[in-house]
Amino acid sequence: MIIESPVIDAILARQTIREYRPEQISSDQLETLMLAALRAPSGRNTQPIHARFCQNGAMLKEMQIDFKNIVGWDTPVHTRSDTNPFYHRAPTFAFLFAEGDSRMEAGLMAENLCVAARGLGLATVLVGSVGPLFSDDIAGPKWKKTLQIPEDWLFMVGVGIGHPDEAPEMKPRNEEQFMVIG
Repeated sequence: MIIESPVIDAILARQTIREYRPEQISSDQLETLMLAALRAPSGRNTQPIHARFCQNGAMLKEMQIDFKNIVGWDTPVHTRSDTNPFYHRAPTFAFLFAEGDSRMEAGLMAENLCVAARGLGLATVLVGSVGPLFSDDIAGPKWKKTLQIPEDWLFMVGVGIGHPDEAPEMKPRNEEQFMVIG
């Protein structure tokens, strides 16, 4: 029997959403999400992940153009960029960067953001494919400077956040991947 709680409910109900309504999340929701991200665990409490929350639609559109100029306009990565840009038209997009290769800590922070957002009635989409934008010799320094990120920091993952404009079916999970030894 599953024990019910608001946290468990948020975890079990969270799913990837790729369509968002245009209204921005509230300042209280943003503040709550930032605190949830800040509280993510890290090895030896090093806190190597830095988050930048972009709520500037024009900036995200400009980033999309630079991104597609880097990866190509006809590539499988977001081929429908006119209707489905990397940020999926989420009104808030969190960029997570690290002072080194801290993938585990980035994943923990991203999970905190996703679960907290779901608990607030919001939706999320994890985006890793935009990484080339920050490693390009021209666009990378431009966008890192804009986001106030040192050039040697690495992009880890992005999280689109907003009010969902779709309700897809839950995707099945393979329970055979788990077992109890004992």
